[in-house]
Amino acid sequence: MGIVFGKNGVAEPAFDILLQRNTASVPYVIRKYGERFAIETDMMGTNDNGAFGRLAGYIGVTSSPQNDGGTPISMTAPVVTESSSNLRGKAIAMTAPVITKNEDENDKSAETMQFILPAEYDSMSKIPAPTNPDVRIVEIPSAIGAVYHTNGKVDVKKGDELAVSLVGQLSEDGLLASGEEAREKAIEGHQLWRYDPPFTIPYFRRNEVWVELDPEMVEAYLKKHSSSGEAEAK
Repeated sequence: MGIVFGKNGVAEPAFDILLQRNTASVPYVIRKYGERFAIETDMMGTNDNGAFGRLAGYIGVTSSPQNDGGTPISMTAPVVTESSSNLRGKAIAMTAPVITKNEDENDKSAETMQFILPAEYDSMSKIPAPTNPDVRIVEIPSAIGAVYHTNGKVDVKKGDELAVSLVGQLSEDGLLASGEEAREKAIEGHQLWRYDPPFTIPYFRRNEVWVELDPEMVEAYLKKHSSSGEAEAK
């Protein structure tokens, strides 16, 4: 019953908290993540049911694991949704040859979904290859970013709206380069992180919007506000 109330008990990637901006109009936390690996698949529009099923099939949630060796893999959180036009994960071939797929670069509405793999899968040699050709392994580089937390039912469209608000706050705080182009890039590159299954009561669902930041701008911000005594507690 706990999972219905948002207590899913699944593992999450480790991170360091660099700053908590609790008093901002749009409160956020700046986190630093290390390198991670994930499984990824394309979504058809904003309907993520099929995408979730393909990823769940790889780890063996609903059937025998659809990977080489049939290895069951623990579920982790969050489930990540992002625009395919701004992917930072690097696809890595499990076997040769490397096959390049021709994708429609004009389709900016395409979305992808990722499951972050458990921490023990910390190198490509440890990750079983997918048997479903629509599922791929990606390496996610270490990154620093701002996270806005909210509960309730949050779909891709709502996540886009929250990203606009978060980017506006980050611009106001001087954590993004000036100009409309930098704002648009940050909005387009945001990710929606969802931690709970659909049958969790909406009030108890945990959702986060992630916007990646330039580490040098974060360092400058922290130094400036630390010296002035304005930095908020971690």
